[in-house]
Amino acid sequence: MNRLALLTVAIAGAAALVLPFLLKPFGVYLISMWVVLTIAAIGLNLTLGYAGQISMAQGAFVGIGAYTVALLTAAGWPFFPAFILAGVLCFIIGWLLGYPALRVQHHYLAFVTLAFNTLVFLVLRNEEWLTRGTYGIAGTDRPSLFGFSTDNARAFYFFCLFMLVLLSAATWWMLRSPWGRAFVALRENPIRALSLGLDTRRYTLMAFAIGSTLGGLAGGLYAPLVQFIEPNSFSLNMSFNLLLMVIVGGSGRFFGPFVGALIAVLLPEWMRVAEGYYLIVYAMLVMVLMVFCPSGVIGLFEKAFRPKKPPAPAAPLRAEASP
Repeated sequence: MNRLALLTVAIAGAAALVLPFLLKPFGVYLISMWVVLTIAAIGLNLTLGYAGQISMAQGAFVGIGAYTVALLTAAGWPFFPAFILAGVLCFIIGWLLGYPALRVQHHYLAFVTLAFNTLVFLVLRNEEWLTRGTYGIAGTDRPSLFGFSTDNARAFYFFCLFMLVLLSAATWWMLRSPWGRAFVALRENPIRALSLGLDTRRYTLMAFAIGSTLGGLAGGLYAPLVQFIEPNSFSLNMSFNLLLMVIVGGSGRFFGPFVGALIAVLLPEWMRVAEGYYLIVYAMLVMVLMVFCPSGVIGLFEKAFRPKKPPAPAAPLRAEASP
């Protein structure tokens, strides 16, 4: 990263540490929601932005993770084993969901993952013996870390922030490893990547599995954050919202999900002064951004601060030969 990017990250990190002490409880809840949804958006950005596999099912994995943690902790499990199991379960399901990506691409794959999201929603709503259906699950216990309880909203925010930093660092490392370069090669030209000896089948499955795992871990934090989960929280709207975060922030850019989640969580709240029109105004702002900057907010800043190349020197004129 260049100096400007490092300075921006440092300022954002300082703000993330200081803001909880300046905000009221609802403000702390909002920035906690930003942290949790950023983790889910990082997973989708890995699948969509880096590996080029269109997934409309990230909201379903957030729901699977949330229900896994909520049900297991209600049954007496400690938080961390339930949290880890939520990630493992989403990894397995994401790996299996990746198999259709080996046969279909682009909008066909989007419809497959969309159908999976609908299937998960119907299971959560109708299988009351397992999920309690529309009655939902309330009062998911928050964890204790090194003997310190996170029942307080501010304490739980810092716990979520710690998980975001940890998972972001792991993702940063992975994207700069041969795996990350393989994901990019898979996105740019799968046929060429295959001709160069890359196991495109395995990396396609891994992209879905790791991205789904991050969605499940985000769900494991979502349940104790909101303290009440029910099927409508994980309908198609959740997947569309996460997709919006990735695209608005900047698909295929590491910090895109951070910015996209910040916009998707805070902007609607700031615009509620418009009363019934705030969703219309919000949608119009997103449309304008996508028209004038399809690479997202991060892409917009990259263009604004990219050093301009000096114009190429003109070729010297040849002297005309004397007659």
